[in-house]
Amino acid sequence: MQLLSRSRKIRLITGEIHWSHFWKPHFWPLIWEEEIFNALGVSSGIMQEVVQPGTVMGRLSEEIGFETGLGGIPVIATGSHDTASAVAAVPAEGDDWAYISSGTWSLMGVETTEPVITADSVRFNFTNEGGVCGTFRFLKNVMGLWLLQQCREVWAGERAYSYEELAGMAGETEPFQAILDPDYEEFLNPPSMPEAIARYFRETGQDEPRGHAGIVRVILEGLALRYREILEQLRKIRAQPINRIHVVGGGSRNRLLCQFTADATGLPVTAGPVEATAAGNVLVQAMGLGFLSSLEDIRRVTRSSFELESYTPAGTAEWDQAYERFLDVKKRTGL
Repeated sequence: MQLLSRSRKIRLITGEIHWSHFWKPHFWPLIWEEEIFNALGVSSGIMQEVVQPGTVMGRLSEEIGFETGLGGIPVIATGSHDTASAVAAVPAEGDDWAYISSGTWSLMGVETTEPVITADSVRFNFTNEGGVCGTFRFLKNVMGLWLLQQCREVWAGERAYSYEELAGMAGETEPFQAILDPDYEEFLNPPSMPEAIARYFRETGQDEPRGHAGIVRVILEGLALRYREILEQLRKIRAQPINRIHVVGGGSRNRLLCQFTADATGLPVTAGPVEATAAGNVLVQAMGLGFLSSLEDIRRVTRSSFELESYTPAGTAEWDQAYERFLDVKKRTGL
């Protein structure tokens, strides 16, 4: 139904064509799965041609062009999902890298040329989602900076912290005061995130970190340790080497988290661009109009257009010990 709604929107915008974006169908050329339509009692004939990102789908309708002042500009299919656009703008070279689209949620994975469907991919709960230029995003979701955002919101009743201030406080406090799994189900949407985190420490037999700084540090450490776990799962599922991690999105501005990610995984981290989704969207449109010709071109432009930051792993032995504690705590929560 998501693709149906997108088709209608495109019809309204262009006034002439309605196609469906390539998003999750798995094979090319793409056809609709008759078994699903038959189960729903709906004819697949209502669906439209599925197109790849970068396809020029028409021009802005005269009515909307007049209302917006944009005229009859081209309407172009992009990555069709914010993460697809963000991954398209990852400033990577070669194929030995993983990405983290970091924000309220973290989406961590690798780029592939075909879906990865194995017993381990199912067991570890990975998904295959359509990307740009015939690629797939083989990834899984992590709770992300949601925990920090919700704590900051509650703490605003006492003090209005900036994110930079919180990261600075966390960087100066004692490491590994406790271990936190950011994907613990009670963190999804609790009435009070600080209370949910305190309850988590009681349930796992740990002392609560000291003050707001300690809680922030444990959240960021927990995210980095979870990234390591996903990295190890990716390596188990696929034989392709992973020698670098690219962090894009708003979370790439959190220098402490980027450094923790490098330390926990033992891999160099490249952070940026922050606005990867917008950059990927625009650059896929540029490809559709013939200004760029490939995903490699898009990434070359990204590398030359944005300031990137690099992080080198340090203190890996300490993080190895913390990772063992992380796995032990997860066993206690049954995750």
